[in-house]
Amino acid sequence: MDRAQKEKLVEELGQIFESSGVVVVAHYEGMTVAQMQDLRGKMREVGGSVRVAKNKLAKIALEGKPCASIGDLLTGMTVLSYSEDPVAAAKVVDAYAKTNDKFVILGGAMGNAALDVAGVKAVAQMPSREELIASIVACIGAPASNIAGAIGAPASNIASILSTIEERAEEKAA
Repeated sequence: MDRAQKEKLVEELGQIFESSGVVVVAHYEGMTVAQMQDLRGKMREVGGSVRVAKNKLAKIALEGKPCASIGDLLTGMTVLSYSEDPVAAAKVVDAYAKTNDKFVILGGAMGNAALDVAGVKAVAQMPSREELIASIVACIGAPASNIAGAIGAPASNIASILSTIEERAEEKAA
């Protein structure tokens, strides 16, 4: 890899570190190509990516970035998993680490906050962006349906009362 390629890679890594909601660092020593492709596929499904880069270049790219604290984790055979959704990459990595003992989570970063292994697992337990949006919509929609039900209920009560009055009036007339 010549100097120009290294500079381009450092720039790409810098963009990843700036724009990602979460970056998770893990060791992948002993994993097969098929296992790595499986991880990449699972990460792609949630809109994330997996990147293997030289630790020295990644550390250079981290300089001045919000997640610079993960530089200490970059030792040995490391892989970077990242996504714009702050929860997606952590969920995939946590689930994958449970099924593959050669994939070991070291930690990560979420914005300015450094995450240890427990922090990554805690982020993985959080609801995803889509789940949060769905619950917010449900909360917003619930009062509206209750109001509609409350508005509709008196009308049906009035209609039944009028029907009863009409029936009694017919009985008296007959």
